[in-house]
Amino acid sequence: MPAHPLKWSDTRSAGVGLVDTDHGFKRPATQRAGMPTVGFIGLGAMGAPMAWNIGDAGFDLVVYNRTTEREQPFAEAGVAVADSPEHLTGRADIVCCIVSNGDAVADVLERDGGVLDGLDEDTVFVQMSTIGYAETMAAADLVTEAGGQFVDAPVSGTVGPAEDGTLVGLAGGDESVVEAVRPVLEAMCEPVVHCGDAGQGTNMKLFINLLLGDAMGAYAEALVFGRANGLEAADMQRVVENGALDCPLFAGKGETIAAGDFAPRFPVDYQFKDLSLALDRAGEIGVPLSQTAAARESFNAARGRDYGREDMAAVIKPLEETVGVEVRDD
Repeated sequence: MPAHPLKWSDTRSAGVGLVDTDHGFKRPATQRAGMPTVGFIGLGAMGAPMAWNIGDAGFDLVVYNRTTEREQPFAEAGVAVADSPEHLTGRADIVCCIVSNGDAVADVLERDGGVLDGLDEDTVFVQMSTIGYAETMAAADLVTEAGGQFVDAPVSGTVGPAEDGTLVGLAGGDESVVEAVRPVLEAMCEPVVHCGDAGQGTNMKLFINLLLGDAMGAYAEALVFGRANGLEAADMQRVVENGALDCPLFAGKGETIAAGDFAPRFPVDYQFKDLSLALDRAGEIGVPLSQTAAARESFNAARGRDYGREDMAAVIKPLEETVGVEVRDD
């Protein structure tokens, strides 16, 4: 990622420099008065642009990532880099975390030098990863038992909205705590929806990604059905986009499928994980999800043919291979 026009880089270029702290990381020698310091853990494809947007909104920012090469662009821009989650938490008022799964969240919290070791009663931990409901509530218990405050706020959207700051924030937690962190969430999200108590943000994320996976699986089947009947990709797309089923998902994925573009915006592996989480939660509360179970197996078939790292639209590929057609522009 190229150097980003983050505000702190201006102070560094003006000769402000960095100063050592007793937490083992460096920070700018000047900070903005009245703005909370935000710690950001997890600088992957989603997390990095989200962190940049927090910095661009004027918040003091400190970052941490398990693999240090992802921290380098931030360090080069003058952003404070912590050497552990504990050190980051000791420096921050609000800690945002977006990592790969529930095990990674638990590790960030509980390991030696983890978030729990740096918490105090004024620290708000904002859990933004897509994980299961039980994992979310376990994280909430760990944070509150350690004396901190907890918000679960996974996001709906992919890398493009993450870069643009237009993710949909799905917040769960005490209303006063959610409102306290809302300005930080709004640096990354538009809108921010308060879904209820802690855990309801996660339930909302599972709801929307359940619908996403079911719809994508059904669209893939419909396109292969149409192509096997001799219909052209462009004609099918035109009919969809001019009727009741017109939506950004079908418009965008129809276009990329027709172009043979399966570069990962939201990979098959992630969609399979999220459908599995939704089915786990449905089993806990006794909701039958027969279509979702079938959709998950469609994504599993794509994983089985080594398409797991490709975009979720690659769910169409095993169907195409089975039938012997391709839904592509001529």
